[in-house]
Amino acid sequence: MIYFYFLEDSSFGYYFAMGVFIAALIFITFYFAYHFVEILYVMKYNKPLFVNYYFHLKKLKEIQVEILKNQCSFYNKLNKKHKRYFEHRVASFMDDKTFVGRKGLVITDEKKVLISATACMLTFGFRNYNIAVIDHIFIYPDEFYSTSNKKYHKGELNPQLGALVLSWKDFKEGIENESDKINLGIHEFTHAIHINCLKKRDVSSIIFRSTLNELISIISDKKQRNKLIESHFLRKYAFTNQFEFLAVSIESFIETPLEFKAKFPLMYNKIKQMLNFNFAEY
Repeated sequence: MIYFYFLEDSSFGYYFAMGVFIAALIFITFYFAYHFVEILYVMKYNKPLFVNYYFHLKKLKEIQVEILKNQCSFYNKLNKKHKRYFEHRVASFMDDKTFVGRKGLVITDEKKVLISATACMLTFGFRNYNIAVIDHIFIYPDEFYSTSNKKYHKGELNPQLGALVLSWKDFKEGIENESDKINLGIHEFTHAIHINCLKKRDVSSIIFRSTLNELISIISDKKQRNKLIESHFLRKYAFTNQFEFLAVSIESFIETPLEFKAKFPLMYNKIKQMLNFNFAEY
């Protein structure tokens, strides 16, 4: 009875409603089919089905691109297509965050671009890259006094307030010396990514958490842990807790990949998988 009633109703409202219903049905079917396929893909390859998809690529100002060319070695290792994606991500990250100078520090293009580039470098293998746990980035000229633990810090993450705090002096030193395995920006953004991935359920976060568990399992082995400690490849601070271990490990992964891969190939490959790093010579 209902079927024949619909056939006899030729009003615009009827056809519009049916169109909306069919479109919704197609969308839902496609949505679940896509997620099912991606789950199978992740299970087999341990990486997202795709990373970059954009209807429109944002552009940086010429002066901002020059900053990347002159001070971001990671950017210079990317191919032409990836450079455009990277520029888009840096522009989007800058638009998404509020940068605040402290102690009279003036926010410039250099500060915004280089800090954003560090974040986008670490998340370049992620589909979602804006690190939602951060809303504000506070920049001090030098070390700053933290009211949270009454000590001076070079960097600090406060996820409850959505704030990342950095010493500009130490941040720049981390960029300028690319072989000492100490990089404040990489270290603090790794903490932010770590916390963000613990909260989120997107595919990149799921891969990050799963691979991190595998990495922790590797270093939990007494023999492997002692080998790592005795090598002095990672500084002692890495063994404070799991968060510091990951941050220090990724500093080493980014700055000395060849040495890392040669000495601890299993750990290297786990971090590469965790970040989905398949570009810029990694």
